[in-house]
Amino acid sequence: MTHWTETYRGGVPPWQCDVTEHFTVAYYFDRLEEAAANLAETLGVLGMPGRIEARYSKELHAGATFHIESAPLAIGDGWRAGHRVVESTSGEVVTWFDTHYDLPLSPDQSRAIGGRLATWNGPAAEPRPEPTATDGFIATARGRSKPGDLDAAGNFSLSAMVHRFSNASGQTAAALGMDTAFLQRNRRGFSTFEMTLRISGALRVDEPWLIETGIGHLGNSSLRMIHRMVSVRTGSEIARVGQYGVNLDLDARRPARWPDDIRDRAAQLLVSVR
Repeated sequence: MTHWTETYRGGVPPWQCDVTEHFTVAYYFDRLEEAAANLAETLGVLGMPGRIEARYSKELHAGATFHIESAPLAIGDGWRAGHRVVESTSGEVVTWFDTHYDLPLSPDQSRAIGGRLATWNGPAAEPRPEPTATDGFIATARGRSKPGDLDAAGNFSLSAMVHRFSNASGQTAAALGMDTAFLQRNRRGFSTFEMTLRISGALRVDEPWLIETGIGHLGNSSLRMIHRMVSVRTGSEIARVGQYGVNLDLDARRPARWPDDIRDRAAQLLVSVR
Protein backbone atom coordinates (compact mmCIF):
# COMPACT_ATOMS: atom_id res chain seq x y z
CA MET A 1 0.00 0.00 0.00
CA THR A 2 1.32 3.43 -0.86
CA HIS A 3 0.83 6.51 1.30
CA TRP A 4 1.94 9.00 -1.34
CA THR A 5 -0.90 11.39 -2.13
CA GLU A 6 -1.30 14.20 -4.63
CA THR A 7 -0.89 17.60 -2.93
CA TYR A 8 -0.52 19.97 -5.89
CA ARG A 9 -1.32 20.06 -9.64
CA GLY A 10 -0.50 22.83 -12.08
CA GLY A 11 1.91 23.95 -14.77
CA VAL A 12 4.85 26.16 -15.75
CA PRO A 13 3.90 29.62 -17.06
CA PRO A 14 6.54 31.15 -19.35
CA TRP A 15 7.03 34.16 -17.05
CA GLN A 16 8.29 31.83 -14.31
CA CYS A 17 11.23 30.61 -16.40
CA ASP A 18 14.70 32.13 -16.07
CA VAL A 19 17.63 32.98 -18.34
CA THR A 20 18.56 29.29 -18.36
CA GLU A 21 15.23 28.77 -20.15
CA HIS A 22 13.67 26.47 -17.57
CA PHE A 23 11.43 26.67 -14.50
CA THR A 24 13.05 28.94 -11.89
CA VAL A 25 14.11 27.10 -8.72
CA ALA A 26 12.29 29.56 -6.43
CA TYR A 27 8.98 28.68 -8.07
CA TYR A 28 9.55 25.01 -7.28
CA PHE A 29 9.67 26.13 -3.65
CA ASP A 30 6.53 28.21 -4.19
CA ARG A 31 4.68 25.04 -5.25
CA LEU A 32 6.39 23.05 -2.49
CA GLU A 33 4.89 25.43 0.08
CA GLU A 34 1.41 24.63 -1.18
CA ALA A 35 2.06 20.89 -1.29
CA ALA A 36 3.63 20.87 2.18
CA ALA A 37 0.71 22.84 3.64
CA ASN A 38 -1.79 20.42 2.11
CA LEU A 39 0.08 17.44 3.53
CA ALA A 40 0.45 19.08 6.95
CA GLU A 41 -3.27 19.85 7.09
CA THR A 42 -4.21 16.23 6.46
CA LEU A 43 -1.80 15.16 9.23
CA GLY A 44 -2.84 17.83 11.73
CA VAL A 45 0.60 19.44 12.08
CA LEU A 46 1.98 22.91 11.49
CA GLY A 47 5.38 24.57 11.15
CA MET A 48 8.15 25.30 8.67
CA PRO A 49 10.85 22.71 7.94
CA GLY A 50 14.30 23.37 9.33
CA ARG A 51 16.09 21.65 6.44
CA ILE A 52 15.12 20.96 2.83
CA GLU A 53 17.22 18.88 0.44
CA ALA A 54 16.22 19.38 -3.20
CA ARG A 55 17.46 17.34 -6.16
CA TYR A 56 16.55 18.41 -9.69
CA SER A 57 16.89 15.49 -12.10
CA LYS A 58 15.13 16.81 -15.23
CA GLU A 59 14.26 20.27 -16.52
CA LEU A 60 10.73 21.63 -16.73
CA HIS A 61 10.16 24.18 -19.50
CA ALA A 62 7.43 26.71 -20.23
CA GLY A 63 4.11 24.99 -20.80
CA ALA A 64 5.01 21.81 -18.92
CA THR A 65 2.35 20.31 -16.67
CA PHE A 66 3.23 18.67 -13.37
CA HIS A 67 1.86 17.55 -10.05
CA ILE A 68 3.37 16.89 -6.63
CA GLU A 69 2.99 13.73 -4.56
CA SER A 70 3.77 13.90 -0.84
CA ALA A 71 4.07 11.59 2.14
CA PRO A 72 5.41 11.49 5.71
CA LEU A 73 8.58 9.40 5.86
CA ALA A 74 9.70 9.18 9.49
CA ILE A 75 9.02 10.40 13.01
CA GLY A 76 11.45 10.98 15.86
CA ASP A 77 12.30 14.19 17.69
CA GLY A 78 10.45 15.83 14.81
CA TRP A 79 9.27 14.37 11.54
CA ARG A 80 10.34 14.01 7.94
CA ALA A 81 8.32 14.33 4.74
CA GLY A 82 9.04 13.68 1.08
CA HIS A 83 7.65 15.47 -1.96
CA ARG A 84 8.18 14.41 -5.55
CA VAL A 85 7.46 16.60 -8.58
CA VAL A 86 6.00 14.47 -11.35
CA GLU A 87 5.74 15.47 -15.01
CA SER A 88 2.03 14.82 -15.55
CA THR A 89 2.18 13.65 -19.17
CA SER A 90 5.00 11.12 -18.76
CA GLY A 91 4.66 10.21 -15.07
CA GLU A 92 8.40 10.79 -14.61
CA VAL A 93 9.66 12.23 -11.33
CA VAL A 94 11.71 15.30 -12.19
CA THR A 95 12.46 16.78 -8.75
CA TRP A 96 12.70 15.45 -5.20
CA PHE A 97 12.31 17.35 -1.92
CA ASP A 98 13.34 15.72 1.36
CA THR A 99 12.07 17.94 4.19
CA HIS A 100 12.93 17.76 7.90
CA TYR A 101 10.86 19.32 10.69
CA ASP A 102 12.44 19.85 14.10
CA LEU A 103 9.15 20.54 15.91
CA PRO A 104 8.17 17.95 18.56
CA LEU A 105 4.98 15.99 17.98
CA SER A 106 2.16 15.25 20.37
CA PRO A 107 1.21 11.59 20.91
CA ASP A 108 -1.88 12.07 18.72
CA GLN A 109 0.23 13.63 15.94
CA SER A 110 2.79 10.84 16.17
CA ARG A 111 0.05 8.24 15.80
CA ALA A 112 -1.51 10.07 12.86
CA ILE A 113 1.80 10.36 11.04
CA GLY A 114 3.10 6.93 12.05
CA GLY A 115 0.12 5.25 10.41
CA ARG A 116 0.84 6.85 7.05
CA LEU A 117 4.61 6.50 6.65
CA ALA A 118 5.81 5.88 3.10
CA THR A 119 9.11 4.63 1.70
CA TRP A 120 11.50 7.20 0.24
CA ASN A 121 12.55 6.08 -3.23
CA GLY A 122 14.34 9.28 -4.18
CA PRO A 123 18.08 10.01 -4.20
CA ALA A 124 19.95 9.88 -0.92
CA ALA A 125 21.30 13.21 0.29
CA GLU A 126 25.05 13.42 -0.19
CA PRO A 127 26.96 14.97 2.74
CA ARG A 128 28.62 18.22 1.69
CA PRO A 129 31.39 19.96 3.62
CA GLU A 130 30.51 23.27 5.25
CA PRO A 131 32.76 26.35 5.41
CA THR A 132 35.00 26.56 8.45
CA ALA A 133 34.58 30.36 8.46
CA THR A 134 32.88 33.06 6.40
CA ASP A 135 36.07 34.99 5.67
CA GLY A 136 36.25 35.52 1.92
CA PHE A 137 32.48 35.60 1.42
CA ILE A 138 31.31 38.50 -0.74
CA ALA A 139 28.03 40.44 -0.53
CA THR A 140 25.68 39.17 -3.26
CA ALA A 141 22.17 40.34 -2.27
CA ARG A 142 20.68 42.89 0.09
CA GLY A 143 17.19 44.17 0.87
CA ARG A 144 14.33 44.27 3.37
CA SER A 145 11.56 41.80 4.11
CA LYS A 146 8.18 42.92 2.77
CA PRO A 147 4.60 42.07 3.78
CA GLY A 148 4.22 40.21 0.47
CA ASP A 149 7.13 37.94 1.44
CA LEU A 150 5.22 36.40 4.35
CA ASP A 151 3.38 33.11 4.26
CA ALA A 152 0.02 32.36 5.87
CA ALA A 153 1.70 31.83 9.25
CA GLY A 154 3.47 35.21 9.09
CA ASN A 155 6.91 33.72 8.35
CA PHE A 156 9.32 34.79 5.61
CA SER A 157 8.15 32.27 3.01
CA LEU A 158 10.28 29.58 1.41
CA SER A 159 9.74 30.95 -2.09
CA ALA A 160 10.61 34.52 -1.02
CA MET A 161 13.76 33.26 0.64
CA VAL A 162 14.85 31.19 -2.36
CA HIS A 163 14.11 34.09 -4.74
CA ARG A 164 16.64 36.14 -2.74
CA PHE A 165 19.18 33.31 -2.90
CA SER A 166 18.60 33.09 -6.66
CA ASN A 167 19.45 36.79 -6.92
CA ALA A 168 22.61 36.08 -4.94
CA SER A 169 23.46 33.31 -7.39
CA GLY A 170 23.13 35.72 -10.30
CA GLN A 171 25.33 38.29 -8.59
CA THR A 172 27.93 35.62 -7.85
CA ALA A 173 27.93 34.43 -11.45
CA ALA A 174 28.37 38.01 -12.69
CA ALA A 175 31.30 38.48 -10.31
CA LEU A 176 32.92 35.44 -11.94
CA GLY A 177 32.42 36.86 -15.44
CA MET A 178 29.12 35.13 -16.26
CA ASP A 179 27.40 38.44 -16.91
CA THR A 180 24.62 39.09 -19.44
CA ALA A 181 27.04 39.59 -22.31
CA PHE A 182 28.83 36.29 -21.60
CA LEU A 183 25.58 34.34 -21.23
CA GLN A 184 24.09 35.69 -24.44
CA ARG A 185 27.26 35.52 -26.51
CA ASN A 186 28.07 31.93 -25.51
CA ARG A 187 24.53 30.61 -24.97
CA ARG A 188 25.33 29.58 -21.42
CA GLY A 189 23.48 29.53 -18.10
CA PHE A 190 23.99 28.25 -14.56
CA SER A 191 21.75 25.23 -13.99
CA THR A 192 21.15 24.03 -10.43
CA PHE A 193 20.85 20.30 -9.81
CA GLU A 194 21.03 20.27 -6.00
CA MET A 195 20.04 22.67 -3.23
CA THR A 196 20.13 22.26 0.53
CA LEU A 197 18.31 24.94 2.51
CA ARG A 198 18.77 25.23 6.27
CA ILE A 199 16.58 27.68 8.18
CA SER A 200 17.87 28.76 11.59
CA GLY A 201 16.14 32.08 12.26
CA ALA A 202 13.35 34.41 11.23
CA LEU A 203 12.92 37.91 9.81
CA ARG A 204 10.32 40.42 10.91
CA VAL A 205 8.48 42.62 8.41
CA ASP A 206 10.65 45.47 7.11
CA GLU A 207 13.80 43.98 8.60
CA PRO A 208 17.00 44.46 6.54
CA TRP A 209 18.87 41.36 5.44
CA LEU A 210 22.14 40.59 3.67
CA ILE A 211 23.31 37.55 1.70
CA GLU A 212 27.00 36.70 1.43
CA THR A 213 28.41 33.99 -0.81
CA GLY A 214 31.52 31.85 -1.08
CA ILE A 215 32.54 29.01 -3.41
CA GLY A 216 32.72 25.60 -1.75
CA HIS A 217 33.66 23.52 -4.81
CA LEU A 218 34.99 24.21 -8.29
CA GLY A 219 35.02 21.45 -10.91
CA ASN A 220 35.55 21.29 -14.66
CA SER A 221 31.97 22.37 -15.32
CA SER A 222 30.42 22.35 -11.84
CA LEU A 223 30.32 24.87 -9.02
CA ARG A 224 28.95 24.82 -5.49
CA MET A 225 27.94 28.18 -4.08
CA ILE A 226 27.36 28.59 -0.36
CA HIS A 227 25.02 31.46 0.47
CA ARG A 228 24.17 32.71 3.95
CA MET A 229 21.40 35.18 4.79
CA VAL A 230 21.89 37.26 7.93
CA SER A 231 19.92 39.91 9.75
CA VAL A 232 21.69 43.24 9.28
CA ARG A 233 20.49 44.40 12.69
CA THR A 234 21.69 41.45 14.74
CA GLY A 235 24.25 39.73 12.50
CA SER A 236 22.56 36.38 13.24
CA GLU A 237 22.22 33.84 10.45
CA ILE A 238 18.67 33.36 9.19
CA ALA A 239 19.24 30.71 6.53
CA ARG A 240 21.97 29.02 4.50
CA VAL A 241 21.89 27.41 1.06
CA GLY A 242 24.32 25.05 -0.59
CA GLN A 243 23.67 25.38 -4.33
CA TYR A 244 25.33 22.88 -6.67
CA GLY A 245 25.08 23.45 -10.41
CA VAL A 246 26.82 23.40 -13.76
CA ASN A 247 27.77 25.73 -16.59
CA LEU A 248 25.01 24.71 -19.02
CA ASP A 249 25.25 24.83 -22.81
CA LEU A 250 21.74 26.09 -23.62
CA ASP A 251 21.69 24.54 -27.09
CA ALA A 252 23.10 21.10 -26.27
CA ARG A 253 21.48 21.18 -22.76
CA ARG A 254 24.70 19.63 -21.43
CA PRO A 255 27.41 20.85 -19.02
CA ALA A 256 30.25 22.83 -20.58
CA ARG A 257 33.77 23.42 -19.23
CA TRP A 258 34.44 26.69 -17.46
CA PRO A 259 36.53 29.14 -19.46
CA ASP A 260 39.93 29.76 -17.87
CA ASP A 261 39.16 33.35 -16.87
CA ILE A 262 36.00 32.32 -15.01
CA ARG A 263 37.83 29.47 -13.30
CA ASP A 264 40.51 31.92 -12.14
CA ARG A 265 37.92 34.30 -10.66
CA ALA A 266 36.01 31.44 -9.01
CA ALA A 267 39.22 30.09 -7.49
CA GLN A 268 39.70 33.43 -5.72
CA LEU A 269 36.35 32.95 -3.94
CA LEU A 270 37.05 29.37 -2.80
CA VAL A 271 36.56 29.05 0.97
CA SER A 272 37.92 26.44 3.33
CA VAL A 273 35.40 23.64 3.96
CA ARG A 274 35.34 20.48 6.01
